[in-house]
Amino acid sequence: MSENQELGLRKIHRALISVSDKTGIVSFANALTRFGIEIISTGGTARALRDAGLEVRDVSDVTGFPEMMDGRVKTLHPKIHGGLLGVRDNTDHQAAMVSHGIEPIDLVVVNLYPFEETAAHAGVTREEAIEQIDIGGPAMIRSAAKNFQDVAVVVEPDSYDAIVAELEAQEGSLAIDTREQLALMAFARTSAYDSAISGFFRRHSSFGELETDPVVKSTQGSFDESIELTCLKMNDLRYGENPHQHAALYFMPEASNNASGVALAELLSGKEMSFNNYVDADAAWQLVSDFDELACAIIKHTNPAGVGTGEGVEEAYRRALATDPVSAFGGIVAFNRPVDEAGARALVEIFTEVVIAPAYEDAAIEVLKSKKNLRVLKTAPAKDGASLEYKQISGGMLVQTRDTHKLSREDLKIASKRRPTEEEIRALLFAWTVCKHTKSNAIVYARDGRTVGVGAGQMSRVDSVKIGAMRAQLPVQGSVLASDAFFPFRDGIDEAAKHGITAVIQPGGSKRDEEVIAACDENDIAMVMTGIRHFNH
Repeated sequence: MSENQELGLRKIHRALISVSDKTGIVSFANALTRFGIEIISTGGTARALRDAGLEVRDVSDVTGFPEMMDGRVKTLHPKIHGGLLGVRDNTDHQAAMVSHGIEPIDLVVVNLYPFEETAAHAGVTREEAIEQIDIGGPAMIRSAAKNFQDVAVVVEPDSYDAIVAELEAQEGSLAIDTREQLALMAFARTSAYDSAISGFFRRHSSFGELETDPVVKSTQGSFDESIELTCLKMNDLRYGENPHQHAALYFMPEASNNASGVALAELLSGKEMSFNNYVDADAAWQLVSDFDELACAIIKHTNPAGVGTGEGVEEAYRRALATDPVSAFGGIVAFNRPVDEAGARALVEIFTEVVIAPAYEDAAIEVLKSKKNLRVLKTAPAKDGASLEYKQISGGMLVQTRDTHKLSREDLKIASKRRPTEEEIRALLFAWTVCKHTKSNAIVYARDGRTVGVGAGQMSRVDSVKIGAMRAQLPVQGSVLASDAFFPFRDGIDEAAKHGITAVIQPGGSKRDEEVIAACDENDIAMVMTGIRHFNH
């Protein structure tokens, strides 16, 4: 067997190029012509190639039909798809091609209309999105990929250099392994594209906006039998959670919430984001997004090192920082309001990995840029609405609706003899919001719109009570306490009482609620119950 037969080489004589993303296409097409490859092209792609001095044959010259219907119909023709689908070693196929004047096409270079990007824009209309649904492109991709034994299909500009390198090494031919790998990439691309379109139509039915996430049935609150996820690669990351792990960032159109979210945040300054940066930045952003008033959160390993509210950005930051200045070093800082110069100057006083906010004053950007290792992210405010969370486990995926519950004072049920004061109620609601975003078992001490101490992620709730008080840099005396779930025993209250707390907020529902309430009454502590818990694993 010859080396060419072993590699399954196919000489490339004719290529069809039709791309929406024209990145690198002129250089790639120019390289193809060096191997004597004839180029067929359409519309804007043909113009771009001709403007670069390349000789191009129009698709309309091949088909005998002009492009029509605003470009909707141009490549949907037997002389195109017959040239792609005809099996070279099948005598019947070859006879049909000769009989109907169909020329073989050996290489297809297609990337699709930017439907996903268009659909992600805030305020996009159905009509605008529909016009970005590519028809001819996916059809050509699927035809070429089906016949990968004879035809190569390229769907990403990132593949151009490798294709040229192989053509040079194999004297204008491509190996069967390459063509099969390209086909795999092609089918993955059309699958993701169709899923994005399907998801958009589910969210924007002709009967109006759906009230729930498309995967969740609004009538029963149950989940569909199957779930389609569209994940589009944005970029590779330097490494994963640890240096020996590989990682990449993907964009999920259905979870983008109208272009909001950390995955779509714009990096204004600083080094590229790491895997852990994204995880922590998302935790910080979700926390501050839960506050109506101006808020700042400092996150370390997904837990709040400090949270503060204030009249201005600087005040909120300093109140958050005072909770635990040591842990704040090298942390992630998020604001739910635009950052001004005063806030930026306070922020750069210590080392911070990432700052994320909806906007920045020009003067603030200049201050933040002075710290070259500080990553400055700008992202759109999150939109209200149901969405889903996915968590992979070995052999499967867990899916749940996102915890979007917000507590109001009307939801509070007073369980103790002493009623909380208005000041305590404000502090309790603040502490409860922070507790929602703290890893279980979670305990948060707070007062006056700032955290005092945080106990997170402990196996025992009473240990969280102890650690939160132990790590507090501010006086715990006179603060309130929030617990993300009920107290199973009164020991947590007894421990907190030693530190002088005045009020507690917790879900309630323990078999020993009466004992817990009695512990509060014995220590003159006001207690309110929410009837809802916020486990965060």
